[in-house]
Amino acid sequence: MDRMTAMNVFVEVVERGSLTAAAEALEMSRAMVTRYLAEVERWLGARLLHRTTRRISLTGPGEAALLRFRQMLAIGDELRGELASDNPEPHGLIRVTSSVSFGQSHVAAAVAGFVQRYPLARVELLAVDRLVNLVEERVDVAVRISRAIDPALIARRLATCRSLLCAAPAYLARHGTPTSAEELARHNCLTHHYVGKSVWQLQRGGRAIAVAVGGSISANEASLLLEAVRAGAGVAMLPSYQVAPYLRRGELVALLPEYALEEMGIHAVYASRRQLPAIMRSFLDYLVERFAGDPFGDDDPLAVGAPAGTVTLGGPTPSK
Repeated sequence: MDRMTAMNVFVEVVERGSLTAAAEALEMSRAMVTRYLAEVERWLGARLLHRTTRRISLTGPGEAALLRFRQMLAIGDELRGELASDNPEPHGLIRVTSSVSFGQSHVAAAVAGFVQRYPLARVELLAVDRLVNLVEERVDVAVRISRAIDPALIARRLATCRSLLCAAPAYLARHGTPTSAEELARHNCLTHHYVGKSVWQLQRGGRAIAVAVGGSISANEASLLLEAVRAGAGVAMLPSYQVAPYLRRGELVALLPEYALEEMGIHAVYASRRQLPAIMRSFLDYLVERFAGDPFGDDDPLAVGAPAGTVTLGGPTPSK
């Protein structure tokens, strides 16, 4: 039995919650996954998993094995990176995660460009709207949008995330265009579950303004709010990386551009500087290069629909 493969199979089954999902991720048959699990339990002389038709859970020995297997696999990855250091071209597999909205709009295209540049590289891309534990889920790089980064992680800044208050022309034709922050309280404001769900924070002339907002739709993902706004449902605070194309085409209108909203940083974060494999170093460098300058085309207020003479400013966006 290949014990490293068996350990990897066990960890994948636990992390993905099913034998079928692990088999798909590992590109092997479900029968082979079952065989590796049986072999690793025979090797350790203990039952590691409780398996029913609905769920998988760890036994006591399974919890201990999971911790040690993760450590051993991490050591193996580091060793492979050291031994492969003589190969100048990045190669191998890295696991990358981002939020769904930013993954769809920018990370997927960046990953495609990376593997085109480095044909021996492989990337497993995980788009989720939750905070991923990089160590426990064996993720190499997370692209995160937030006000602050966990000090236990290493971060490379990629870009600035700005947001805009937006609505569709059809909605404004029915309900009018707000001319002050206070008027937002009278509009159907579509909100994000985790950022500004009931209060939007704005600034003008150095004065902070907190506006109580609410509406008929709330969502846990910015892409859902974008589609609701495009359908004319109301006003929402949306990231410029998503809405810039719709503003340029006139499908959406930017509101109150003279008000400032808090900007957030877009970072590539990872768990350790020790023995970074060549593929990880190259991927991080590629992301910095890719997002340099004005990656979303929102530095020019005229480019995203703001009236002449105004300044387009940024605001909070969901962090993942």
